[in-house]
Amino acid sequence: MTRLRSYGQYCGVAHALELVGERWALLIVRDLILGPKRFTDLRLGLPRIPTNVLTTRLKELEESGVVRRRALPRPAASVVYELTDYGSQLENIVLQLGAWGAQSMGEPKPEDILTADGAVLALRTAVHPERLNATERIGYQLRIGEVQVYAVLSEAALHADAGTLPDPDLVITMADFGTFKPLLTRQLDPAEAVVSGTVQLTGDFALLPRFIDIFCLTDPRPAPV
Repeated sequence: MTRLRSYGQYCGVAHALELVGERWALLIVRDLILGPKRFTDLRLGLPRIPTNVLTTRLKELEESGVVRRRALPRPAASVVYELTDYGSQLENIVLQLGAWGAQSMGEPKPEDILTADGAVLALRTAVHPERLNATERIGYQLRIGEVQVYAVLSEAALHADAGTLPDPDLVITMADFGTFKPLLTRQLDPAEAVVSGTVQLTGDFALLPRFIDIFCLTDPRPAPV
């Protein structure tokens, strides 16, 4: 069994950091929040992680009861990693941590990347559930550089995922993912962004302000329930 580094403190925070505080561990958990993934899928989502480090972290997370391996039935016949029930309890913690961290994020560096999973989690982090209307159904398609994700607001709930959405009500296109955060923090005026071509819209233009209102990162975050 892999020996966990100990802080030598009888404290829940210290023990939590012993379980998921090693470098890359919480990012592996972040990517598994969206569902089971193969080893190669995790490598694609974390392109800078050395293969041996990913192997080690997955082993540590398995031994800690956070992650488990599961063999898919034929014809897939491959092994995937997924969060256990215990590991799934980290979802709200990771989303709240993301909302906290986003407040002090600066401009993206040239070497920074945005993955589809990262964009989906950004939407799930930023959403204000209390602003969703039980009677509305809106489908948004986001094209952020080469990344495509969508968000469907229906019955006062959000469903966000990677890929394309059939017949979206509004398609929001940004050539540069560096536009994404300024748009959600209102640093970038939506109307000016559209006029300048920084943001391109296809569909019902009136739904852009609604999108900003629901996913705005600058408003106070609702307390977890």
